[in-house]
Amino acid sequence: MQLINIGFGNMVSAERMLAVVSPDSAPIKRLIQESRERGMLVDATYGRKTAAVFIMDSDHVVLSAIPVGKLVERTGAEVLGGMDEEKEE
Repeated sequence: MQLINIGFGNMVSAERMLAVVSPDSAPIKRLIQESRERGMLVDATYGRKTAAVFIMDSDHVVLSAIPVGKLVERTGAEVLGGMDEEKEE
């Protein structure tokens, strides 16, 4: 089992992760609020601004203060057509 450090000594299982997304869009903000209401939100930001949102296969949503790009570097995962697209605009 591979664990990914999401900041402040917190870890998530890479095998259980479905997606890592930015918290800026309205649908993701809605997802966070709905998860909070259902008791399925794990806030691992320690009061800092949310920089990444993990969507897990258990229907949990995990918030992290570490930016998505830095988390991708930590996983060693290959990003297909993603991270550099924003810079090209």
